[in-house]
Amino acid sequence: MTSQENLRIDLFNIKKSASPLILTFGLMLLSGCQTLPSLFSGEETSATIGLPEPQQEAITTHEFDLPDGENMVGTIAAIETREDDALPDIARHFGLGYNDISIANSAVSPWTPKSGSRVLLPLQFILPDSPRKGIALNLANMRLFYYPKSDKVYTYPVGIGRQGWNTPMGLTSIVAKDANPSWNVPESIHREHAEKGDSLPKVVRSGPDNPLGLYAMRLGFPGYLIHGTNKPYGIGMQISHGCIQLYPEDIEVLFKKATVGMPVHIIHQPYLTAWHQDMLYLEAHEPLPKWANDKAKLKKQVVKQLREAGAKKGAAVDWDKVERILQRSDGVPTPVLAQSPDVAEIAANAVQLQHPGQFYDQPIAESLRDSDWSIRVASFDDETKAQQLATMLNHQGPIIPAHKILKNDAYQVIAGPFKNKTEMKAAAKRIKMDFELDGEPLKPRLTSVN
Repeated sequence: MTSQENLRIDLFNIKKSASPLILTFGLMLLSGCQTLPSLFSGEETSATIGLPEPQQEAITTHEFDLPDGENMVGTIAAIETREDDALPDIARHFGLGYNDISIANSAVSPWTPKSGSRVLLPLQFILPDSPRKGIALNLANMRLFYYPKSDKVYTYPVGIGRQGWNTPMGLTSIVAKDANPSWNVPESIHREHAEKGDSLPKVVRSGPDNPLGLYAMRLGFPGYLIHGTNKPYGIGMQISHGCIQLYPEDIEVLFKKATVGMPVHIIHQPYLTAWHQDMLYLEAHEPLPKWANDKAKLKKQVVKQLREAGAKKGAAVDWDKVERILQRSDGVPTPVLAQSPDVAEIAANAVQLQHPGQFYDQPIAESLRDSDWSIRVASFDDETKAQQLATMLNHQGPIIPAHKILKNDAYQVIAGPFKNKTEMKAAAKRIKMDFELDGEPLKPRLTSVN
């Protein structure tokens, strides 16, 4: 089941509880990376994990030293959630995408995790099998690797093309760089929006409504870019029309480092192997839907790689463990030799990080006042479902402020505040486009917010 399909199920469950509005899913929730059971497959609370005391305030997330012969970088970590945390905020703060954190923590609700849940941060990466020059993009785990001339590697999560708009594969290069780019809207995207009753201009200038963000690098593949985004919480999903998207803070760094003419290798490698400190590791991801029919072939290839790697050093591979890792496909590099640590030990030994208090650019909705326009989006008997929808609205780009309000023994999701009727109508249009939800406009009045 894909991570976007999990989001669809979340909204389907919301739909069954919502009254009187009918809820469906929208453009944000598109097919993408696969989700299978995680290391934390039981209850969400830290009590079931045996949570260790926090040891570190921070951890390396993007820039790693790369000694000769090394094929794996980084460290597995974990963090304990607090009230009002959401996994997408945690992911962004630590340089992960939605796919990374949701697959590794499938027992934890992405949008409404219980306070005290232990969240695994899969910050260890096996490098893809590609030239270590310029940029390598592995579609299978939606992760970009940049190799400068020095003995370092930089890595960033990305959003890629959705089904029907797949990101192309092969060798290309950066042919141009544009700061504050304008977006010349393709005719195909014009038609797609028109079918939903939305009209786009021919050109979208730089600003908060520009989906390219503030930086764009054109590739040799005509019409394809590496760029930022005004919807950062789509990183780690198959969400784009084929382009490669990075968090705004990541594209700014990469834009300054990358040069015109730099090679870009786009590959699809769901199964990765590496020797690290005399241990053989396997990192497994579900193949993207485009390659679903090749899964058996890809598995045979990685089994052959492991057999050859083990034989070369006279090491015994635990094939039962290999099969479990392939079934789990959670993106966590796991040792596969006989008598090596299992996934429970990896989780237990993850570096426990201190909570930063507030995550990077974490959206916070302003309080509603009697002078504000607002939108009643839905009403629920279930408080968690109401909080989930409010959180998802808050994570739109730009933010659509939303609150969960208890009124008349029901939990309402109210979007706002909006300064005026025009701003409110624009937000209602975005909610309709992104979620296919019809909200009820509310004129300025006194509203009590939980």
